[in-house]
Amino acid sequence: MEIPNFLKELIEAPSPSGYEFAAQQVMDRQMSHVAERYEKDVLGNRYAHLHPEHPCQLLYMGHIDELGFAIHHIDEKGFLFFDRIGGHDLSIISGRHVRVLTREGPILGVTGKRAVHLMDEEERKKVPKLHEIWVDIGAKSEAEALERVRIGDPIVYTDTLESLGGELISGRAFDDKAGAYAVMESFRRLAAEKDSLDCGVTSVASVQEEVGVRGATTAAYRIHPRVGIAVDVGHATDFPNCDAKRDGKFSLGAGPMIARGCNINPIVFERLIACAEEKKIPYQIATETLPTGTDARAIQMAQSGIATGLISIPLRYMHTPVETIHLEDLENIVRLLVAFAHSLHAEDRFEF
Repeated sequence: MEIPNFLKELIEAPSPSGYEFAAQQVMDRQMSHVAERYEKDVLGNRYAHLHPEHPCQLLYMGHIDELGFAIHHIDEKGFLFFDRIGGHDLSIISGRHVRVLTREGPILGVTGKRAVHLMDEEERKKVPKLHEIWVDIGAKSEAEALERVRIGDPIVYTDTLESLGGELISGRAFDDKAGAYAVMESFRRLAAEKDSLDCGVTSVASVQEEVGVRGATTAAYRIHPRVGIAVDVGHATDFPNCDAKRDGKFSLGAGPMIARGCNINPIVFERLIACAEEKKIPYQIATETLPTGTDARAIQMAQSGIATGLISIPLRYMHTPVETIHLEDLENIVRLLVAFAHSLHAEDRFEF
């Protein structure tokens, strides 16, 4: 299975939370000509609408922001110190190539820390604190660094999309650009067969999910869906050191993870299962006993409540530069979203 060009473009577009500009441009280029109505808002969300006047509106949402960093101090020797955007594992930050996203374009840097040779035995056992890691852009002084960067400039890893052979692909920011791809690719397929739909569809590329589902919170109020489904990533546990009794049993290639629990409308859950079985789409069920850390949390509680579902892409190595997914899982999520939209009718209600 080939890697979709749309997905490649999204992964290559650096877009840390609050600085989603490059990914927004990809969405504009890919979706504005497909939608019956295409919009943006003051937070930076992107909306593609199909049948916007239909009484039964369906919302699909995936977020386009990713983890990153932002410069908050430059020392007298020109080294950049930074804060985190989103949830990082401090143990993997150092020793990497990064790009600083400046107003003049991206510049290359490396993340540095004290070499292991210069540490004592106890220091070697410790994960470095954030202020003990820096970005080196080759500047010789604070003044020289400030000619190239500004305080607040965002930083991302340089890692991009790679094939691991077969259907496995790896890269930075599948969380959640793979989900954003899925909701927009399903929209494109639905637009090609819109005359057979008995609902309206809005696919949203949301922003700032990694810092508190902020884009989703406003997007769910902007439109008035009867049903909303978030697409994000979930933890695959098919690698060493996972314990199914603790972490659940989820595998790459075994199909979409369909969530069940308090964040999920049970009628939407059963409808998703029925659609998957009708279309012979493999699936895995994920139990969620609390509000999830996804856009589904915001969708469910918007307005007077929205019937909400959550579909997750099984993913290894979440919040690292080498997140790994299975292309067939991604395609099956697109197929499931298309099938769910076709299952809706104007008279459908989701009260229980």
